[in-house]
Amino acid sequence: MTNEGKVAKKFALYPPKGLMEQLGLKEGQKVRYEVEGGKLVVVLLPDPIDLALNSKKWATTSSKALEELSEKEQSELDA
Repeated sequence: MTNEGKVAKKFALYPPKGLMEQLGLKEGQKVRYEVEGGKLVVVLLPDPIDLALNSKKWATTSSKALEELSEKEQSELDA
């Protein structure tokens, strides 16, 4: 997909809405800018909260297990 735009005041860039939707960008989403071979590249940065909530879970725990671990580590610090 090819689109054109302008550099606005204070060097703001406003990609077309269709392009933003195609990339799945949302307002407020963080991006990283890179320059590669004289081209501006915009890299989408994953939202850590979204990753935590929507990624595949690979471990399980319980509040009881966390409490036991916390008590064990605190007793080791006191010793």
